[in-house]
Amino acid sequence: MPVRGKCYERNHYMWIADNWKDYEVIDCSKGEKLERWGEYILVRPDPQVIWDTPKNNRGWKHMNGHYHRSKKGGGEWEFFSLPKQWQIHYGSLTFNLKPFSFKHTGLFPEQATNWDWFSEKIRHAGRPVKVLNLFAYTGGATLAAAAAGAQVTHVDASKGMVTWAKENAVSSGLKDAPIRWLVDDCVKFVEREIRRGNTYDAIIMDPPSYGRGPKGEIWKIEDMIHPLIKLCTKILSKDALFFLVNSYTTGLAPAVLTYMLGTELKAWNGHVESQEIGLPVTESGLVLPCGASGRWER
Repeated sequence: MPVRGKCYERNHYMWIADNWKDYEVIDCSKGEKLERWGEYILVRPDPQVIWDTPKNNRGWKHMNGHYHRSKKGGGEWEFFSLPKQWQIHYGSLTFNLKPFSFKHTGLFPEQATNWDWFSEKIRHAGRPVKVLNLFAYTGGATLAAAAAGAQVTHVDASKGMVTWAKENAVSSGLKDAPIRWLVDDCVKFVEREIRRGNTYDAIIMDPPSYGRGPKGEIWKIEDMIHPLIKLCTKILSKDALFFLVNSYTTGLAPAVLTYMLGTELKAWNGHVESQEIGLPVTESGLVLPCGASGRWER
């Protein structure tokens, strides 16, 4: 019989980020989630939360920050005794958080389930592992891979995000880790790496649904994700370890990720599995879905 709060733990249809101590989804209802980030309580919008359940937890009335969505698009933060910046930890990693535009804090906690997966693969590889992290944001996956012993190339189009990722590396004691930090358009970077003849043992990509490169290049995931996966196979080493693709776009179901990875990586004779990823919700003992991940591995 499942125990309340743990009924999600080992289900076979979802990967759950359930090893956090400094982060928690306390509750979620009416398009919002109530979260604990270290000592601070935030309320942020979440499009997956279409249910209307009672908001009984006291945190709904005693939050430190609330992001209000505007009907015109976007929105704004309202703060109550929240510092401009603070830290949370995940294992040996330390992340600097600061609320900024469009509800973000600088971290996607559900990705920890992927960090755990590939960190174990890197640690048990028995050889040096070169990792390429595309759309690398504030460096969660970069730092997890580096802490596991990999040599990492971190690429993001935003100079501000790369600077933030470097700060996280310093906070995590990884200032001198073999990480190459690059502000670049991810597609153009991969194209240049093909011309240079560089290869990687593992590729991680966490593309936005929609975005712009440093020179205004438009990125739309439905149009660009398959060509980019295909392009990346040209810089994947013959004895590659893993290939990870994340998606927050509801149209990209796990089976779509499996199909693309299975098609393009057939020659590597590995195994593909894709699932929804999620975060446990304390109040209900259920799971908040947070997109999907596709994992190819040997």
